[in-house]
Amino acid sequence: MEENLNKIKERLEFQISKIDDINNLEKFKSEILGKKGKITQILKNLKNYDENERPKIGKAVNDVKKIIEIQIEKKKEILKTKELNKNLQNIEKIDFSLPTKDELGSLHPVTIVQREIEEIFKTMGFTIEDGNEVETEYNNFEAVNVHKYHPARDMQDTYWLENGQLLKTQTSAAQNKIMKKYGAPLKAIFPGRCFRNESLDASHENTFFQLEGMIIDENISVANLIYFMKTTLSEIFKKDLNIRLRPGFFPFVEPGFELDVSCMYCNGKGCKVCKQGGWIELCPCGLIHPKVLEFGGINPEKYSGVAFGLGLSRLAMMKYGINDLRLLNSGDLRVLKQIGVK
Repeated sequence: MEENLNKIKERLEFQISKIDDINNLEKFKSEILGKKGKITQILKNLKNYDENERPKIGKAVNDVKKIIEIQIEKKKEILKTKELNKNLQNIEKIDFSLPTKDELGSLHPVTIVQREIEEIFKTMGFTIEDGNEVETEYNNFEAVNVHKYHPARDMQDTYWLENGQLLKTQTSAAQNKIMKKYGAPLKAIFPGRCFRNESLDASHENTFFQLEGMIIDENISVANLIYFMKTTLSEIFKKDLNIRLRPGFFPFVEPGFELDVSCMYCNGKGCKVCKQGGWIELCPCGLIHPKVLEFGGINPEKYSGVAFGLGLSRLAMMKYGINDLRLLNSGDLRVLKQIGVK
């Protein structure tokens, strides 16, 4: 019987080597290893052999079966590669260096604003960092002084994932990692996309872009914050802007402020973008809370710092005269054409 099995194995291996089509290979696999296949039938006929011989014959048949299975899988990979190479050869080659006959693409308004701000902050010695879009609960909340039952969590309707992580609700989620990465002193900004289950209107979206910054050193004060904000906004809009600081509560800063800019759509008279108030909330900011510094491994007795967050989506709206935030995520190319972004 073993001699017959060796001959069967050699014959099957030879047949596999001659197959040049995946469909034929699958058909062959079914004929040999399927429910009614030849190898399966041999196993079913073991009952016809002497009881003492069955284990030995059964093992030999299974060994042949495993070898044939491996050979078939190897052949399948060879045929897939061959088919892929054939398809690649038939693909029309495109010379991407040739001038396009159609309109050129353009950068998104938010991307342009982000790059402009990054260049401004680079000239002031800031490092540019990236943050994750999927974050841990600790980094997004607890590391910025928002413990599990803190009422401030109710201010952010969060998208939770099944594994306990979340879509980050604020760029502040990167603060702890950056502080642990660089220590003090540091100057860093970290732009990114954030997610909240917001009610959509002209100035609110469930997906939006922010840019956050931190300055940590000895003797840092609110005066440093005002200077950097004033300089940045003046560079972005190429003119001096009317701004105001008003008290605001944020668990990760103390004291905290809201930096508002006079509405550019109505010149402070009141419209739907500024909700008739004449001002657009642009930048939550303040002195970094000592606990947040401690969580980041920085001694609050020696160092202080300021943190600020810019709404990139809102900056793009103001810079390009877009009066509805929802247009930025609409995918409507007419928005880009209308504002002439290049």
